[in-house]
Amino acid sequence: MSVSRPAVHPVEAPPLTEAAVHGPRVRMKDVQGMPGTKGGLFLRLSQFVFAIISVSVMATTSDFRSATAFSYLVLAVGLQSLWSLSLAFVDIYALLVKRSLRNYKAICLFTIGDGITSTLTFAAACASAGITVLIGNDLDKCALNHCTGFETATAMAFISWFAISPSFLMNFWSLASH
Repeated sequence: MSVSRPAVHPVEAPPLTEAAVHGPRVRMKDVQGMPGTKGGLFLRLSQFVFAIISVSVMATTSDFRSATAFSYLVLAVGLQSLWSLSLAFVDIYALLVKRSLRNYKAICLFTIGDGITSTLTFAAACASAGITVLIGNDLDKCALNHCTGFETATAMAFISWFAISPSFLMNFWSLASH
């Protein structure tokens, strides 16, 4: 019976790669405030809470439809709250399964969405602030209107915008560094 026996043949070592010569490439650590981090979740929840407060205060006034800027504020901040809540759920999922959200397409989507919603929120807050100053200071009609509610809703919209700005900048920075 002829049985073959295993033979050991010398094998050359593969050529050194760039990683072996210069060390392995190190990925940037997840900076707090980026998607999928506790800081990012905190920012998303802050955006959501302040946007909901702004919508709630503005919607409780009976005459917010009297100015287009106030209706625009309700629409823009409502969109902001939906966007922030959906991304908060994505952040919660990423934290629970310990998954990084450093995918190029995901970061691109987050950056574009944050850019659009932050621009809309800022524009609506500025327009509402202008109308509030017009009603309160120039026309002296605060007795007839809900100036305090308008001012509160506008302030909450600005705070929501302040909370989304770091999210947008972190996502944009991550997108640019890819």
